Amino acid sequence: MAGGGGDAPQPRSHSKKKRKKSKRLGIRIDMTPLVDVAFLLLTFFMLTTSMSRPQTMEINLPPEDVKVEIAESNLITLRVNEKGDVYWNLGIETPERIEFTKLRGFIREQAQQKPKLVTLVKIDPKAKYEVMVNIMDELNQADMQRFSVTRMTEKDQEIISKI
Repeated sequence: MAGGGGDAPQPRSHSKKKRKKSKRLGIRIDMTPLVDVAFLLLTFFMLTTSMSRPQTMEINLPPEDVKVEIAESNLITLRVNEKGDVYWNLGIETPERIEFTKLRGFIREQAQQKPKLVTLVKIDPKAKYEVMVNIMDELNQADMQRFSVTRMTEKDQEIISKI
């Protein structure tokens, strides 16, 4: 027994079944439904989002070399200083201050009395751009079709400072 080795344990390979390595199946994900959902969401948001258009006002500018004659009785002048205060006068009368909130009603009333009324808006160069836009909006909402916008001169500033 010492050298023979007849009692050595035998490997049990025949009693244990070998597992075969299974082939890994390739996974394939179908992307078609994902693309369908993406395009559905895209069209949904495109159709439900309100497309905002910028609010614009059409301004027709006359040629520079043409001079227009207007009777003083049909000309109302609005002068706006750098603070945004509005002064008005008809023809050559002395200017009077008017509240901005009353401007639309006042212009509408004057336009009904004088159908050929033209409004001349003189704005101080130091005034905010917003003031000019607000004045033009008020004129449009008062249905004033004929108006002109220009810079206020030093003479206009002197006239306003005397009030």
